[in-house]
Amino acid sequence: MKYIAIQAGDFDPGVESAALEALGGGGVATFTGVVRGEGGLVAMQLDHYPAMTQAQVERIVVEAFARWPLLGARVIHRVGRLAPGARIVFVGTASRHRTAALASCAFLIDWLKSEAPFWKKEHFDDGASRWVEARAEDDARAQAWKS
Repeated sequence: MKYIAIQAGDFDPGVESAALEALGGGGVATFTGVVRGEGGLVAMQLDHYPAMTQAQVERIVVEAFARWPLLGARVIHRVGRLAPGARIVFVGTASRHRTAALASCAFLIDWLKSEAPFWKKEHFDDGASRWVEARAEDDARAQAWKS
């Protein structure tokens, strides 16, 4: 079972996790990311090209199924203007064993963080804004999965 959603609306991590637990495997791993609010951040704007984003996320979920014996995966990424504390991403995987669930969940979030085609712009309380640049440590984590 693969579920992928790129959406403006919020999601409930408990509902998403329960959907994976219902598959009857022995392990479910999840990650929920939230918008950080440090440094006077008042909002993060996430933009994307829908067809390209959906295709890229689907491709990497298929790769996760090829690498690990998964029963299911759920990936939700929000777009639009999000305030600090808002949920931004959910990744969950289910497998018969914890090792596959944990590794595949890490693989998917590492890929989303560094390779997914989202454009992020931070807005601050002083009126300033800036595009979010790729971080070397995120790129290194994603690169490690390629070897």
